[in-house]
Amino acid sequence: MTMRPVLTLGLAAVAACATSAPPDLRGTPRGLAVASSANEAWTSAPPLTHPRAAHAVVATNGAVFALAGTDATGRPVAQVERFDGTGWTDVATLPGSGLNAPAAAMIGSRIYLIGGFGTTTNVPTAAVLVYDTATRAWSNAAPLPSARGGHAALVFGGRIHVFGGGNSVSTLAEHFTYDPASDRWSTLAPVPRSEGSPAVAALNGRIYLIGGRSGGRDFGNVDVYDPATDSWSAGPAITPRGTAGAVPYCGTIYLFGGESQAAGATLALAQRLDVAHGAWVDVRAMPTARSFARAVPFGADILVVGGSLVPSTSHAVAGSGTVERYHAGCG
Repeated sequence: MTMRPVLTLGLAAVAACATSAPPDLRGTPRGLAVASSANEAWTSAPPLTHPRAAHAVVATNGAVFALAGTDATGRPVAQVERFDGTGWTDVATLPGSGLNAPAAAMIGSRIYLIGGFGTTTNVPTAAVLVYDTATRAWSNAAPLPSARGGHAALVFGGRIHVFGGGNSVSTLAEHFTYDPASDRWSTLAPVPRSEGSPAVAALNGRIYLIGGRSGGRDFGNVDVYDPATDSWSAGPAITPRGTAGAVPYCGTIYLFGGESQAAGATLALAQRLDVAHGAWVDVRAMPTARSFARAVPFGADILVVGGSLVPSTSHAVAGSGTVERYHAGCG
């Protein structure tokens, strides 16, 4: 999510952002070729019933769920919809008046919709809504230790990890984990910097927190969290951006889209982590550039679901129904 309307930076940082050159939006490390193959392809998938940006998407057992966010006119989306491989169907209605920039994670049949900003405001919530896909009923889990939106979340070792985000004053570096068995949150080693809108994915027993932003500054940092030692280390950097989507796929991590504030553009850039060389390499770009590029695995492919086609500084960003399918032919 875009933190610019509600956050402040020091004057030196603002000046640096204003005078820096636009980034290279391809970002292929020198000496590494574009990692394409004859089997690599993008195809269109059935569009969302309700266009969305600043939304949440989860996938499990052959289904994908899209929740919250703002529609093509920037208004909150109340409907929860499910994709079964052939089309999208409304399955529930979000409690309350709407959320933008929440995070979501799924454990078993339960979707945890975590935090976010109320309707189209910059007022954060700590609430955790739980939707049971088996019973189609809503309940509440223990709230976050502090309210936020624009954070990242994933499930690792049966627990939910939440990273960063922001409130109505600043971006945050906090890192929490949720145990569904005890319905309790705990605090772990904080993110190395305060940031909103990072992407996140797990690979080989570690968690990669990728990019993000604070105020008008985008980050190219990749920070790697080791759950065994509760510590962070530096990973290979990316072209700076926020609101990108990341997903484990083909034995590595793939990264899609996002937004560059320096260039004032949504991105079609797609990359994968070359683990052997410790760098990100380009793969075939997305057909449709977009921010809030929510990427999830689906069968042998990746779906990039919804997002905004235009850069925006608003919490009422215009959403898109675009869904595109990526296939790398890795097996």
